[in-house]
Amino acid sequence: MMHNPVLWSDVPDPDVIRVGDTYYMVSTTMHLMPGAPIMASKDLVNWEIVNYIFPRLTGSPRYDMREGTVYGRGQWATSLKYHNGKFYALFAPNDNSDGETYLCVADRAEGEWTIHSRMRHFHDATLMFDDDGKGYIVYGTGEIMQLNDDLTDVVEGSHHILFKRDKTETNLLEGSRMIKHNGKYYLLMISLTNGHPRREVCYRADHIYGPYEKKVILETEFGGKGGVGQGTIVDTPDGRWYAIIFQDRDGVGRTPTLEPVRWLDGWPILTDWDGKIPYLMPVPVKGFEKKSIVYSDHFDSDKLALQWQWNHNPVDEAWSLTDRKGWLRLKTSRIAPHIFLAPNTLTNRTEGPACQGTIHLDLSNMKDGDVAGLSAFQGDAALLSVVKKGKRLYIVATKESVELTDKDKAVVGVKREEVFRRELKGKEVWLRMACDFRLGKDLATLSYSADGKHWTDAIKDFRMIYDYRRLFMGTRFAIYNFATRQTGGWVDVDSFDYQRD
Repeated sequence: MMHNPVLWSDVPDPDVIRVGDTYYMVSTTMHLMPGAPIMASKDLVNWEIVNYIFPRLTGSPRYDMREGTVYGRGQWATSLKYHNGKFYALFAPNDNSDGETYLCVADRAEGEWTIHSRMRHFHDATLMFDDDGKGYIVYGTGEIMQLNDDLTDVVEGSHHILFKRDKTETNLLEGSRMIKHNGKYYLLMISLTNGHPRREVCYRADHIYGPYEKKVILETEFGGKGGVGQGTIVDTPDGRWYAIIFQDRDGVGRTPTLEPVRWLDGWPILTDWDGKIPYLMPVPVKGFEKKSIVYSDHFDSDKLALQWQWNHNPVDEAWSLTDRKGWLRLKTSRIAPHIFLAPNTLTNRTEGPACQGTIHLDLSNMKDGDVAGLSAFQGDAALLSVVKKGKRLYIVATKESVELTDKDKAVVGVKREEVFRRELKGKEVWLRMACDFRLGKDLATLSYSADGKHWTDAIKDFRMIYDYRRLFMGTRFAIYNFATRQTGGWVDVDSFDYQRD
C-alpha cells in the first residue's frame, strides 16, 4: 500500500509519461541548477531522479546572481513527451529575459539532452503530437499553435482559441496538459476560481480545434491543506489509469498526490468512488523496491549525486569532489553579503511528515569573514553558521528574510536577527536540521555538536513558510560557504546523513 502525498516533497507542475513499463516525470525547479529534473519509476510510487534536462541556464546574468536573480522564475512547468523514438521536453523560462520557449530532445531520458529549437514565449505550455505526426503547443488559457514539420518553430497563422472561460471560471486557468484517448482530445488545467478550492478541470473535444466541452474532474480538499490541482493522467500497460496532481502543503512545498482515474461517460474523474483522494491505496504495479529522491550522501563519487541542486548557476571551479577524496569541498569565489547572493549554495529537498539531515564539516581552511553552515533555506530562512572572525570560530544562529524587486528579483534588503552565538573550539563541527511538516507544524530545529554525539539546539521551532512571491519553492536543506571579506578559503563536507519518518 502507498500513502498520499505520493511524494511528500516539493515536486511541482508534474508531467508524467509512460514509455514501455517505465514512467518518467518532470518537475519545476526554477532558479536551481541543474534544472528540469527527470524522475523515473516502475510503479508510480517509488521515484528516483535519473537526469536533468539542462546543467545551467545562460540567457541572463541574473542566472549567476548578477544584476538581479531569478528566484521563483527560471524553468517552469516543463511538458514531457515521447514521439517516434525520441523524448521531447518543452519549457519557457519565466524570467523576463529573452522571452523564449525551449524545445529539447534526447534519445534516452537518462541520456544527453540538447536544445532542438527556441521559439517565442508560451506560458505553461503542453506539447502535443497527434496521430498523424503533427505537433502542437497548447498554452495559456486554451490557446493553440501548430508546429512546423521539423519542430523548429510554430506555423504562422495557426493560432486558435480553443474555448472561452465560462462564468464559473472567475480566475486563472493554467497548467495545460493535453492527451489523446480513444480518439478524443483531453486538455487538463488547474482552475483557481473564486469561491472554490483549487481544482482540476478537463476540456474535451472530438477534434483538436474543438468545439470543447468542460467538466470539473477533481474538486476536494485533502489532508487539511486545501484543494488539489495541476498535473496529468497516465495509463498502465494493462489499461488502468492514474493521475498525479500536486497540492500546496505550506513549508514543504508543492507535493504530488496519486489517485485512481475513473472513466465515467468518457470523462476522467480523478478520485476514488467516494469522491476523495485516498490517503491509502494499493501500489499500481507491485514488486518493485522502495526508492527515494532524498538520501544520505558521503560524497564518495567524483560526480555530484542527482539529488543535489545549486542555488542559481554554480561557479564550477569553486567546488570539488576530487580535491579531497570522500569529501565535498566548497571554496569561496567572490564576496557575498549574505546567503541570498552567495554562489555555490548546495540544496536538497526536505520531505514530510518529518525528516532530519546532518552534515559534518572540516573548518580548518576558513578565512577571516567566511560563513559556512546549514540552512532551512527559503525566503524566510534559518541559518546555523560557523563564522570565522580573526582566528576564532563562532557558532551563530540567525533568522533572515529577503526582500526582492518584482521585475528583476534583485535583492534590496535582508532582515537579520541573531538568536544564538557561542565560540567553537576545534576545527570540526556537526550541524543538524530537523523538520516537522505534520498538520499544524511546519517547524524546523537546527542544532550543532562539537563531537557528533552531544547536541545543542541553536534555533528551535523555526516556522517554515511557503511564499510564491519570492523563492516560490519548498524549504530546502542548504549547505553553504561564502566570503564576506576575502576569497580563497574553503570548507570540506564529509557527509550528509539523512533520515525520514
